[in-house]
Amino acid sequence: MTDTQTNQAAPPEAVDKSLWQDFRESDFFYAFKRSPVALVSFAVVCILVLSAVFAPLIAPTNPFDPASLNLMNGFTPPLEPNAFTGDAFLMGTDDQGRDVFSTILYGMRISLFVGASAVLFAMVLGITLGLVSGYFGGWTETIIMRVADVQLTFPSILVAMLIFGIAKGFTPVEYRDQMAIWVLILAIGLSDWVQFARVVRGATLVEKSKDYVAAARLIGRSPWAIMLKHILPNALSPVLVIATISLALAIIAEATLSFLGVGAPPTQPSLGTLIRIGQGFLFSGEWWILFFPACTLLALALSVNLLGDWLRDALNPRLR
Repeated sequence: MTDTQTNQAAPPEAVDKSLWQDFRESDFFYAFKRSPVALVSFAVVCILVLSAVFAPLIAPTNPFDPASLNLMNGFTPPLEPNAFTGDAFLMGTDDQGRDVFSTILYGMRISLFVGASAVLFAMVLGITLGLVSGYFGGWTETIIMRVADVQLTFPSILVAMLIFGIAKGFTPVEYRDQMAIWVLILAIGLSDWVQFARVVRGATLVEKSKDYVAAARLIGRSPWAIMLKHILPNALSPVLVIATISLALAIIAEATLSFLGVGAPPTQPSLGTLIRIGQGFLFSGEWWILFFPACTLLALALSVNLLGDWLRDALNPRLR
């Protein structure tokens, strides 16, 4: 047998099988399958996310299509036939005859989109500012960190409300409803970048003094190439943990702002908007309009948060 035949590359199927086998034998996967909290949280997150993604296929009706609404179905209790039409709904209907189960699926899409987009924006902004401040130091680091310290003195929800109000004031009136979701993402993202920046700055201060960074400087690598290709990969583990926990906080922040009437517009209701609508009917007997959206929000935020807590412990070398 020749050396060429001996050193032939393995087929892609064998490589994929080897990678999957290595993952299954890793400490990370072992810790995951041994943790009931991680398994249940992951299952709940998957069910809710997939339900939101495939809402047009799962929802019995489109609750935001006026042609599909029947006012005679208004205030129908869960699993009880309507007195006028005879229709029954899993989670009942609201005052406009909309199926609550369908509104939750469509509203969860808005909440997840806003939360994930806000965390992604905060992560990109925080990582960039953290790398710049930690690598260059000097006045750049001082200015960025002092701004971060000042922002940390205020609750993030108040910062988000302030940014949302200012950005909405500069938006033309005819475009406010169309731009409300993007303004909401901007507000939540700008209120959440500090923790990413501080963690990445700390990792950059440690990594930039190591030999491999000095060698990269010696061969003429640019500062941005060193930061992105050499320093950033070593800071991603805590960043991913923070992003997971921040996703739950961003979803709650969006729901809070929408509940207060300064978030998602009525034409694009999120879970927070649905809770605000249901709150008005709580004491008149139509409890299900508030109860089911609130439980969905609680299950989503709690599952993501528990999954982030487990991920933090699993990636902590001191707890292995």
